[in-house]
Amino acid sequence: MFFEMLELEYGGNTVRTWIATVLVLFGMVGLTFSVLRVLIRQMEKISKRTETQIDDLALEILKKTRFYLVLVICIYASSTFLTLPLKVTGILSKISVTGLIVQCAIWLHEITTFWLNHFSRKNGYSDEVVSASFSIVTFLSRLIIWSIALVLILDNLGVNITALVAGLGVGGIAIGLAVQNILGDLFGSLSIVLDKPFVVGDFIVIESFQGTVERVGLKTTRLRSISGEQIIFSNNDLLKSRIRNFKRMYERRVVFSLGIVYQTPVSQVEKIPEIICNIIQAQEKVRFERTHLKGFGASSLDFECVYYVLDADYTFFMNIQHRVNLAIMKAFEAEKIEFAYPTQTLYLQPLTAPHRE
Repeated sequence: MFFEMLELEYGGNTVRTWIATVLVLFGMVGLTFSVLRVLIRQMEKISKRTETQIDDLALEILKKTRFYLVLVICIYASSTFLTLPLKVTGILSKISVTGLIVQCAIWLHEITTFWLNHFSRKNGYSDEVVSASFSIVTFLSRLIIWSIALVLILDNLGVNITALVAGLGVGGIAIGLAVQNILGDLFGSLSIVLDKPFVVGDFIVIESFQGTVERVGLKTTRLRSISGEQIIFSNNDLLKSRIRNFKRMYERRVVFSLGIVYQTPVSQVEKIPEIICNIIQAQEKVRFERTHLKGFGASSLDFECVYYVLDADYTFFMNIQHRVNLAIMKAFEAEKIEFAYPTQTLYLQPLTAPHRE
């Protein structure tokens, strides 16, 4: 009687076939997740021992495999053992393909997110900069991935997507034109993150504005000026300007001039380059370049001096310049060399009386 029951038909298939299909389904699901669990454990061990990113990425992809999506695919695979109406087979096929598309979209989104995180760590982006535009990059990647997935799903379900894609294209152009300024600032934020013309904490000069970068936002970048107020720039306008980043200066070139009176003897004039050279070379973190008698001014003999401060700190540079100026004053005083200042010399000549006959 038991074997007779196995030969009974329900829905066009014998009980034996139904039982075999259910067993195959449970076997496929059990085997799939057993293999998945083993792979996750092995990848966790491998990722701890290595410094490569491929095994970490593979581990994250395996962890993002969804049970219900795998179950849908296994149901369709096991249903091939049954004789089902074409309509039912078509529905199961569409559902399984939809599940596969969704699972692939999840994997692709995880790959994109993993790459962005790895890229930010590899390039040493600060948390402030990444937090300002990471959400934009993640949103855009998610929008693109799931938009493509939605189009594929609709096409799989038999929907005519030609008109939909055309409508999305026209609508996208209209929206883009309407919010082009906002999008320009958003992509400007992304450009700042990727290209790093400056980061939070850098001291920059933009045209007549200068200050320390406080925050790189989605639409604006904010500076704290040296006088205390906050200066806000649009990201798009900021990237169109010429930016001077003083934080990345590794040395500072210093040029200064001084003038002495014309009455200074030539023997003392010849000593001045050596005097200034010795004073500058006595300073720390300084590289002397030159001192020359540059020219003859309106009321002075003009010298030009050039040296490099091997430190970008502005206060350190001013301390060096302060000591150099004081030392020059002391040396000139000892040599009795006078500094010039704007003067004019008037030569008066008496007029001769006109000759009278």
